[in-house]
Amino acid sequence: MISLILSFIVLIAGYFIYGRVVERVFSPDDRQTPANRLNDGVDYVPMKTWKAFLVQLLNIAGTGPIFGALMGACFGPVVFLWIIFGSVLGGAVHDYMVGMISERHDGKSIAELSGIYLGNIPKWGMRLFSVILLLLTGTVFVNSPAALIAKLTPESLGVNFWIIVILVYYVLATLLPIDKIIGKLYPVFGVTLIVMALGIVFGVVKGGYTVPEISFENLHPEGLPIWPYMFITVACGAISGFHATQSPMISKCMTGEKEGRKIFYGAMICESFIALIWAAGGVAFYGATGGLNNALSTLGQSGVVYDISTGMLGPVGGVLAIVGVVACPITSGDTAFRSARLIISEIAGLNQKTIKNRLLITIPLLGLGAILTQLDFNVLWRYFSWSNQTLAMISLWVATSYLLKTAKNKYFSLMTALPATFMVGVSVTYILLAKEGFRIDKAIAYPIGAIISAGFFVFYLVKLRKLQKRNVRLKIWIL
Repeated sequence: MISLILSFIVLIAGYFIYGRVVERVFSPDDRQTPANRLNDGVDYVPMKTWKAFLVQLLNIAGTGPIFGALMGACFGPVVFLWIIFGSVLGGAVHDYMVGMISERHDGKSIAELSGIYLGNIPKWGMRLFSVILLLLTGTVFVNSPAALIAKLTPESLGVNFWIIVILVYYVLATLLPIDKIIGKLYPVFGVTLIVMALGIVFGVVKGGYTVPEISFENLHPEGLPIWPYMFITVACGAISGFHATQSPMISKCMTGEKEGRKIFYGAMICESFIALIWAAGGVAFYGATGGLNNALSTLGQSGVVYDISTGMLGPVGGVLAIVGVVACPITSGDTAFRSARLIISEIAGLNQKTIKNRLLITIPLLGLGAILTQLDFNVLWRYFSWSNQTLAMISLWVATSYLLKTAKNKYFSLMTALPATFMVGVSVTYILLAKEGFRIDKAIAYPIGAIISAGFFVFYLVKLRKLQKRNVRLKIWIL
């Protein structure tokens, strides 16, 4: 339990100390934001800071910090270290930088930002990549709640029926102005997500459960190596590329640049709190990583959440669990499709103020999502996980390029270049090793991943040195 408390302290300190450092490097000012300057009543809508925070939290979280944390906890308490340091030094920096850079560019998507800071080829690659990721995300977050609702309702209302119901809701949430459904429902469900996590903490303490202390030992019962599998499995609680598609949505709604640290950095830190609690609660409830892994295999992620919640909190926990594993994934799925609509509208140049233009994109998009729901959930999740972390890596390089061009001291770009390099290693090594990848032996995959990561970092250092020299020459010339 001491390790868990210390982890909480590190997250809080990270927000107030490192978060402020990141904020000062970006240097927010009092300029008018897109929400006020481009207010269209649909996507550009001013939103109070507390509401923008809760919407951002639910956008980026859903069941990600619950399901991913439970699967990551199978590696043992070493997962605590990835969640806290991955978030403070990587994930929260990633979310803040993408959200604020987007705000500086009229709320443009990560795909368009890639074009501005990395070039035309990366822009088109990111357009394709981000839309595919959002489709996978939306589809993943249709299947899991539909399956759970089907178990709780009469047999005549099967999984396919609830898939249709959820997709109809997605049509409305994707089409309607952001303040009509998302702005009203998300704050409520955001609070529910936090209450669920606090309930688990209460259950652990009241029930006298033992939370294991941090160690570097790999306790995964199936022998999966920590590198890179744990870093792919736990995405939403540490660092997630999906967030790069969501932050621009809220950058269209924030009313002041100086609120960015609370909204973007703060929401990521809050998500990490939730992930830590569920990782600790999962191992504590089942007694060991083997018991947790066996429960995940037999009950599925939703079943384990329900099992832990009812076991620790009784009927109240059951209600919270049902609301959480139904509402939370749905509220990530609808914003995934909404983000996809916005990216496609940028590509096609279709103004989204008119309902006709929104329909032209939304209907085919949701139709494709309906087709994808018929694929195997586990296969979708594996591809989603890798795509997610690869997008995070690219987004961090976008932020690095931004800092190289705008920061007074170019060495500040290391705060995004270092986690970007780390994520290159994670993404490359995983796709070389994984079943859905090239299935290369780790004796070969590890060195290749390390060499490619080093290559990226060396290229960055060369660029950094050139810019820093140019900066020095310019200062001398001015003097």
